[in-house]
Amino acid sequence: MNLPNYFFADLPSEAALSPTMIREACEVLKRNREQYLAGRPTHSLVKLLTNVGENWLHPDYPFRKLVLEHGPKATGFSQPTLAIGLDNFFKQFTEENFHALLVQELGNPKRLDEFCASAPGLPRALAREPELLVHFAAGNVPNPTLMSITLGVLLRSAQFVKCASGSSFLPRLYAHSLYDADHKLGACLETAEWRGGNAAFEDELFAHCDCVTAAGNDETLAAIQQKLPTRVRFVGHGHRVSFGYVANGALTGFAARKIAADAATDIVAWNQLGCLSPHIIYVEHGGGVSAEQFAEMLAEELGRRETTEPRGDLPAESAATIASRRAFYEVRAAHSQGTRLWRSENSTAWTVIYEADARFQASCLNRFVYVKGTTDLTHTLQSADAVHGKVSTVGLVAPPDRAHEFATQMARWGVTRVCPLGQMQNPPLTWRHDGRPALGDLVAWTDFDE
Repeated sequence: MNLPNYFFADLPSEAALSPTMIREACEVLKRNREQYLAGRPTHSLVKLLTNVGENWLHPDYPFRKLVLEHGPKATGFSQPTLAIGLDNFFKQFTEENFHALLVQELGNPKRLDEFCASAPGLPRALAREPELLVHFAAGNVPNPTLMSITLGVLLRSAQFVKCASGSSFLPRLYAHSLYDADHKLGACLETAEWRGGNAAFEDELFAHCDCVTAAGNDETLAAIQQKLPTRVRFVGHGHRVSFGYVANGALTGFAARKIAADAATDIVAWNQLGCLSPHIIYVEHGGGVSAEQFAEMLAEELGRRETTEPRGDLPAESAATIASRRAFYEVRAAHSQGTRLWRSENSTAWTVIYEADARFQASCLNRFVYVKGTTDLTHTLQSADAVHGKVSTVGLVAPPDRAHEFATQMARWGVTRVCPLGQMQNPPLTWRHDGRPALGDLVAWTDFDE
């Protein structure tokens, strides 16, 4: 894959970065922003992002072709998984969606450009973007990093994207697509990768930036935040889990297979590696299909998906973890009527575990999922007490007249997003990650009292 060396991430593996290179890159990014980006009106950046999104959806777009050709080796995701993931992400890039995001977050789509009010009679205010925005990206799934870059473009910030070691492939190609669409904009963006904990590199970033976003485990976030100067804003997204919930009033024989297919969509997307992926599908007792029967339907659907959307190869240690977990449940299933197991033959491609015990259990991921029977939502939330405050998304299937009731109870318990099952890994552009504002957490405000 031959690309110009626009970014640190493009350099050959033998090329060594230095703190001086990081410092100089930050200085150049800030100068380029002042010259090329700071004066750009928001509507022009929305138009640019919309055009880039449309390009990524086109089968002949060179960067998309590079992802599908080289991505399976670089990321471990199969071509179909990558293609569907790109489509779901970039189809959100419409002018209407960006307008909705700006209104939701800032009250007025022009608030990054000028003093204005969110409604007649209210005070005017201007939202001020970070001059240099630094992203510490997680390496499990690409979409959060791509979204962070997108928000930074919308804010007119210079950006330095620090990727986890070995995970810069998709962020790098997205950065190249932005550079290709607008060279001056691309000159305000840098991508690099190195192993975490390099204090010399991080000190240079922290000395020059105004805002840091970070995704990863809670320990990583705490370590980053501890090193930041007090003037630097920090936005962290730590470890979260998700699950599905199927109410008995929706689970009839005919609908059950459609619901199983929707659950499989959420499990297959990005191989279940994101914080939006379900670890468990809870199924209420009393429906036309039991939780155990639903688990069997889900296993059949995952088997079908493996032929059209294969998982791809895993590192040896991940495959060994799945094999060990399977062996444990095979023994349990042999001695308990409350446990059953379905699995792909001659591979670790997918696994479904049915258990009567409703307690929350974290999956080992990579298309390994639990199905558990439950009495009702109250019982489910009590059974999930171990992850109280850590639940990102619940994929819900419920009768229309009860969906609002379920969503309200989940919200009161602390779930930050409720969506239809089948859409868990496909949040809208206006999604509030971890229940926090997407743009609002990144800007500062100036009020104008006339």
